[in-house]
Formats: sequence, structure tokens, C-alpha cells
Amino acid sequence: MELKTGIKGKTELTVTLNETAASAGSGGLEVFSTPHMLALMENTAWSSVEPYMEEGKTTVGTHIDMAHLSASPVGAHITAESELVEIDRRRLVFRVNASDDAGLIGEGTHERFIIDKEKFMSNTESKVKG
Repeated sequence: MELKTGIKGKTELTVTLNETAASAGSGGLEVFSTPHMLALMENTAWSSVEPYMEEGKTTVGTHIDMAHLSASPVGAHITAESELVEIDRRRLVFRVNASDDAGLIGEGTHERFIIDKEKFMSNTESKVKG
């Protein structure tokens, strides 16, 4: 399979108390949290291109520009979608959005880089060796 623009992803969840702002520590209300929406968007982008990665490679998130447009209550059904819109060598750019049953709740762009898993982990783990 060839990595190319136009690859789409879709992930869904139902909001529980675990995904609320109160639970995430990002606010005091029991509504779908911005950190959880960001993670859902990032997971959607990552999982959409993971089947295209060569053995030993994966992608890591490096940037996200997202607007949280509307609150969603506990019990809401959330759908996140991504589309790969740009490839620049190892840099991948996705258009991402999230909706609940009432409509759009968030949108933005997300950037990921293709990395070698072993080298990445070795470099990362060297930070705590001493």
C-alpha cells in the first residue's frame, strides 16, 4: 500500500465520566473535554496511516491546531474524522474534525512525523540514563 494524500480515518466513542473536563482536570464540568477530543483526533489520524508504515516505522504527533467549538454532554456519541492533506518527506499533515449528534464540535489541523521506532525509543530513553 502506498502512502498518499486523501487517506481518511474515522473513530467513534460515547462520552463517559472518564472523558469529561472534570475527570481530565481541564475544567470543572462534566462535558467532553478538550484534551480527550484532541486525543481522539490524534488517534484517528495515527490509525489511518499506520497500515501504510514500513516495518519498524510509525508516526508521532508533533503539532495540533484545534478549535473546540461546542460542548458535548456525557452520553453523547462523538465521531472524529481525519484526512491526510499533505506529505512532505516524513512530515504528514491532516485535516481533523469531531462531531456529536448535533453537529460539528471541533476542527483543526494535525501534524505527524514518520519515525524509526527503535531509534526514537533509544534516543528518548537516553534522557533518563545517567
